[in-house]
Amino acid sequence: MQAVLDRGGYACVATHDPMRIEQMIDVERPSLILMDVVMPQRNGFQACRELKEHAEYSRIPVVLVSSKNTESDKFWAKQQGADGYVTKPFTSEELLGTVQRFVG
Repeated sequence: MQAVLDRGGYACVATHDPMRIEQMIDVERPSLILMDVVMPQRNGFQACRELKEHAEYSRIPVVLVSSKNTESDKFWAKQQGADGYVTKPFTSEELLGTVQRFVG
């Protein structure tokens, strides 16, 4: 994802530790958060819900990215506050199109 976004002209910062998401947000102040659903210790649904419940982070759009592609997965993502949902595998155009919807 990072390579696709870099080629698309977006500055990206990544973390592989779902327990550090808030810490990264405090430092980087992102315009958009792309987050996998399947992560250790804290899945993307949980992290999204917690971000959306936090006054300071709730306005940042969150797009969940996952190989989970059932309608119930997409519904659950929306219930947790996700602003978008991208299923794997995706094309570069799909990912960039989704990002452009939120950050132009």
